[in-house]
Amino acid sequence: MKKQTIQTADAPQAIGTYSQAIRVGAGETVYLSGQIGLDPFTMQMVEGIEAQIQQVFLNLRAVAVASGGDLGDIVKLNVYLTDLVHFTRVNEIMASYFSQPYPARAAVGVAALPRGALVEMDAVMVLQG
Repeated sequence: MKKQTIQTADAPQAIGTYSQAIRVGAGETVYLSGQIGLDPFTMQMVEGIEAQIQQVFLNLRAVAVASGGDLGDIVKLNVYLTDLVHFTRVNEIMASYFSQPYPARAAVGVAALPRGALVEMDAVMVLQG
């Protein structure tokens, strides 16, 4: 299987042993690693849940664009929240970044996330030939 590593300075650099994204096969499928609310230029966490949700979508968009697509090419989105009370706000903000048909999605409550993040999202993107 052919794999291509995707890397962009417009999203936070990896803080572990992973790639920002991997394009596989003939290049149509891209797996985007989890993004938290890190500002890619300062590598500092933005403050508050709303700012973190916005930054996560901006980071995902940067990796999607570097992969040759955009958020509209995402077919599966996983959302991890340290407090599920913020799920409604995720939905509201997500509506400003995505249009129908929305990607399939899961939302999971977790005890903790890297760097004390309140939200993390990863995705699968399928590029149009």
